[in-house]
Amino acid sequence: MNDRTLEVRNLNVTIRTDRREVRPVNDVSLDVLAGSIVGIVGESGCGKSMTARAVMGLLPYSGKVDGGTVRLCGREITALPEKERRKLRGSEISMIFQEPMTSLNPVIKVGKQVEETIRLHTECSREEAKEKTLAMFREVEIPEAETRYHCYPHQLSGGLRQRVMIAMAMVCKPKLLIADEPTTALDVTVEAQILNLLEHLRDAGTSVLIISHNLGVIARVCDYVYVMYAGRIVEQAATEVLFGRPTHPYTRGLFRSVNSLREGSATLETIPGVVPNLFRLPAGCSFSLRCGQCGANCEKNMPELLETEPDHRVRCFLTEKEDAE
Repeated sequence: MNDRTLEVRNLNVTIRTDRREVRPVNDVSLDVLAGSIVGIVGESGCGKSMTARAVMGLLPYSGKVDGGTVRLCGREITALPEKERRKLRGSEISMIFQEPMTSLNPVIKVGKQVEETIRLHTECSREEAKEKTLAMFREVEIPEAETRYHCYPHQLSGGLRQRVMIAMAMVCKPKLLIADEPTTALDVTVEAQILNLLEHLRDAGTSVLIISHNLGVIARVCDYVYVMYAGRIVEQAATEVLFGRPTHPYTRGLFRSVNSLREGSATLETIPGVVPNLFRLPAGCSFSLRCGQCGANCEKNMPELLETEPDHRVRCFLTEKEDAE
């Protein structure tokens, strides 16, 4: 039996622009084990959401997967016709998008929107679909489910809209849930409630892939973490290993910035510079322009993603040098 709900291997995504093609996702490989929560973390523009959309088969019109494979529960889905991918979305794999207000239809009651998902993937009657919707609302702890069923999105708080999105994603019991910044713009109390809910769904048998720039969220719920930068995985490890022994200079920079806030430092530590423009990536390591330890080899060549200890991989020449010594 395959214990991997999701297997992504050497995934490449190309976006066609007026200027030329760019590659926001470059040779990405990742796994989501059955019954686990896995995180992808990195700055805005690093390729996290584009990776998720490629897995879902929801790339923009100008985008395409031009290399690699995506397997869901052992089944290769990369080359499936769109009609077959639509059958999978909602039933086998679901996604919660960043902003529920723009993802929900503003002129249809939220209960009806969840019902529509059920009727699209099953042969339930309207009455059965309504009962399943109300049951799912209660499962995701939406208070006064009967009343909320008849509400429009604008009548609900941000936290309740996010719960509706989770209910819609989970109502057909998919094997994989992708959550793209699921707690953005929520206060800390509601954030904790949403994360508790994701853990509950994991414990009930759904594997979860969380896309986030929030290290606190990643540390709170994830079993394993991938760090992305400029379209590539630069470090990956179990959560406790990554947070205990961050190795890549970029990962260390992310943690330093968070720790300086936590420790009440008068000066916020930051990573110098910005994520490089995809049209003007450095010839070598993508982080070379911002790295204080950059050497001549870093400027000319891209390091490989190598294992530094069991199940801990890092894309950095400094690590290779330390291993050699």
